[in-house]
Amino acid sequence: MERMMGWLRTQDRQLLLFANRRSANRWIQACLGRWLSTATHMGGATFTLATGLLIAISSSSSLWRAAGWQCLVAVALSHLPVAIMKRRFRRLRPYQKLPFIHACRSPLKDSSFPSGHTTAIFAWLLPITLAEGASATYTIPAALLVGLSVAWSRMYLGLHYPSDVMAGFLLGTTTSAIIVLNWPL
Repeated sequence: MERMMGWLRTQDRQLLLFANRRSANRWIQACLGRWLSTATHMGGATFTLATGLLIAISSSSSLWRAAGWQCLVAVALSHLPVAIMKRRFRRLRPYQKLPFIHACRSPLKDSSFPSGHTTAIFAWLLPITLAEGASATYTIPAALLVGLSVAWSRMYLGLHYPSDVMAGFLLGTTTSAIIVLNWPL
């Protein structure tokens, strides 16, 4: 078991180093840095809660109003286990532990595990994607691009390990699925 845990830690660190690397091409680096620095904010509380509320109160469709409320409830409820786990595990962020990690300006200082931004974006995405219904064929790739961009940005910015992001994905998606499946029609 100890050997397997060591292997998992090594893989976690290797993927982090891959995600956190910078391109030698300045143009690629500028574009990638700008996109991921913007995308990371889509996983924040301000974006996910504000857009969920906006959808809930401004939609003429009852399906979209329900999706907006589901987003709000899923994001809020998914952050209860996030808060508990951050206090319980107190994992240092990559930039705090590994001196060679590229970090964003004014990085967060709370616990790294799990990623709250990744939790929020995946809790938010499921109701939005499902509200599209038949046209979800086009929405699913866009939703995956947004969700994966937020998740990748957290590693790119030196704020989370891949395991933090994976835990956030699982928490957000599971909470959202429970909310959607139990939502009164």
